[in-house]
Amino acid sequence: MPTNPELELALSFIEKTDRNLFITGKAGTGKTTFLHQIKNESLKRLVIVAPTGVAAINAKGVTIHSFFQMPFGPILPNQTQNNQQRRFSKTKIDIIKSLDLVIIDEISMVRADLLDGIDQVMRRYKNRNKVFGGAQVLMIGDLQQLAPVVRPNEWSLLQQYYNTVYFFSSKAFQEANVVSIELKHIYRQKNEDFITILNEIRNDNLSDKSAKILNERYNPKFSPNADDNFITLTTHNRRANTINESELNKLKNRTHYFDAEVSGKFNENSFPNDEKLALKIGAQVMFIKNDSSPEKRYFNGKIGIVTDISRDSVTVQCPNEIDEIVTEREKWDNVNYSINDDTKEIKEDVIGSFSQIPLRLAWAITIHKSQGLTFDKAIIDAEASFAHGQTYVALSRCTSLEGLVLKTPITSSAIINDKTVSQFNESVEENHPDEADLIASEKDFQLNLMAELFDYQKFLYPISRLIDIFYKNQTSIKGDVIDHLQTIKDDGVVSLMKVANGFKNQLNALAENSVLPENSSPIQERFLKGVDYFLNTTTNNIQKPIDAIQFSTDNKAVKKDFSKQFDALQELLEEKVFALQKMKVGFKVQEYLQVRANAVLQKTEPKKKKKLSSKRDPILALKLRELRDDISKAAKIPHFQIFTQETLYAICDALPRSEKELLKISGMGKIRVQKYGEEILEVIEEYCLENGINKFNEQKKEDKKSTKQITFELFKSGLSIKEIAKERSLTSGTIESHLASFIPSGDVDILELIELKRYKKIINEIEEVEFKNLTELKEKVDKSFTFMELRMVLLSMER
Repeated sequence: MPTNPELELALSFIEKTDRNLFITGKAGTGKTTFLHQIKNESLKRLVIVAPTGVAAINAKGVTIHSFFQMPFGPILPNQTQNNQQRRFSKTKIDIIKSLDLVIIDEISMVRADLLDGIDQVMRRYKNRNKVFGGAQVLMIGDLQQLAPVVRPNEWSLLQQYYNTVYFFSSKAFQEANVVSIELKHIYRQKNEDFITILNEIRNDNLSDKSAKILNERYNPKFSPNADDNFITLTTHNRRANTINESELNKLKNRTHYFDAEVSGKFNENSFPNDEKLALKIGAQVMFIKNDSSPEKRYFNGKIGIVTDISRDSVTVQCPNEIDEIVTEREKWDNVNYSINDDTKEIKEDVIGSFSQIPLRLAWAITIHKSQGLTFDKAIIDAEASFAHGQTYVALSRCTSLEGLVLKTPITSSAIINDKTVSQFNESVEENHPDEADLIASEKDFQLNLMAELFDYQKFLYPISRLIDIFYKNQTSIKGDVIDHLQTIKDDGVVSLMKVANGFKNQLNALAENSVLPENSSPIQERFLKGVDYFLNTTTNNIQKPIDAIQFSTDNKAVKKDFSKQFDALQELLEEKVFALQKMKVGFKVQEYLQVRANAVLQKTEPKKKKKLSSKRDPILALKLRELRDDISKAAKIPHFQIFTQETLYAICDALPRSEKELLKISGMGKIRVQKYGEEILEVIEEYCLENGINKFNEQKKEDKKSTKQITFELFKSGLSIKEIAKERSLTSGTIESHLASFIPSGDVDILELIELKRYKKIINEIEEVEFKNLTELKEKVDKSFTFMELRMVLLSMER
């Protein structure tokens, strides 16, 4: 594409700044080519979205609704945040969090509420305090072309929040400090009179002189010859289909049918061509895709006549060309975005494809479907009044006045332009940026990235929520919690936010000269000192207190809420520490963008908070929990009324062997000891016996065989589990526990303890679920599997 000033400026704003952009331009100014150039050349992490399926396929992106999981119909403010049914996958969240750039094609068709919906999702997963979550958004389209679709009942809801239906009325756009650039070089038309006419129609001021020139093309009785290659542009699908079917039926040749090959996921509404394509020799057709072969023999919108049809190909003769074009099936891909596990780059995954001959009947086409196409010869058939922009779209498809025929005259009344669009376009022209704006924006971009590295605003919400949760539920949360949380907030987050603000002002002051921050020695020196300070303070006042937190609660709702915010805080901390460590060598824009993305993607599972725990073998805690579960179910009372988690660990540590000793345990009063003491002491006694612990809570000397070894030797001698239990006056469960400990070493084969069929069944169920511990696994598999069976199988899998 030949370079031009507006195009170069737009490309520079994309690559060198974080400014949100609206790129517009008259029909034929190369907006689509510009989009593909950005996609192929940009170093930023980006995705491409479009408002319709066909537009998304053509832009080689995905629909807005599918990527951002938007509901269909009006999106009211904060609706996306409250609508919990749209759960985002971990991959989708990571993509959004690591994005630098979102490209929205055909922005003219995007409603205000939809753009606000995108903003809400980006804030939710990226940065709640910045418009579009802090990502750069590039909007491409021409507002004088096709408008958004809104039904009267939808507008009755939306008009309470928006002045117009257009994207520029959205709250996000108004906050986004958008740079608007109009591409002015027209590639499609060369005739100055025709360009003038189109500009006047676009601006809703068609002069008498231009109207006279234009209407010289009015010829209501015009009927093209078969080899003239005219295409009729009309307002309605029905009219276009009628013309095409009528002309096809006039041909006496046999009809050939081509069935599309559809694989994977490909929505019918996004099919780029007929699923069952009917063609005849002699039919006028249009190519609907650019040639994917190196020869580039055809392009989207090229018209010709079918001269031959075979089983797998169609031959087309185009006007003024000697060679015929033999075209075979082309493939359209439906893509989805994911992250490459090795490179961490955003990649396009083909989730579906549509393969068909890239031709459609072309005696007629709707104006809507003609958007983006170019025709040498066209008949404009305005059988019904035009909607906003349709006059302009129809006429601007043509390369010249000479190739244009009007079925109805064009008057000012046929030009329906929205006044609010015209006013907005005027403001675009008045506020066109220049090189000075670019340099200032580039400098601001670099300073913004530095400030972002030292910004701890995002930490404030989870730490404040954690403190709030603790104080509202402090009777049910036990452990070493609140002092550490307060340290994190006061000495860590709030303190660093204050320092960051001052540091930002220092960098801005140093950047007042003309040198870009990444090329300034004083700024780099100050930046490195900042990295060192923030990393040390983060480690001492946030990382260490987090690692010291221990808590326990029997309230599942509190546990879930606390864990969610704790995990969020840890995730932010991991990202921040990772980024700070990587930037110790100095600041460069491209390196920082890569580090920022990797900070999001490098994380493993968040480290779980330390829970209050016992110094004893966890098997005793497990047995006491099982006892508590049994009592809870039998008495139909909550767990904490039997004993709390804190009491459970105290029992494990003290190992009380009498009611008197049990009464000394915090949380075990007289009533509880009377009700449950005997059963609790029985579990402890059994545990002490099998582990060789005497009345004084001391381990027996190691000169005797361990109780597990005795069980193992009896088992190897041929005794069954029941026989060993009887022999040793222990329960069968205790014997199974002894033998399980020999599975990892291979001394006991799992199939000696569990029959093969049941073992395979357990293995299959384990492999189908995700779990973090044995208790969680027990809840997710067949209820007939015992804790001991699951434990044995897990031990065998480890081996």
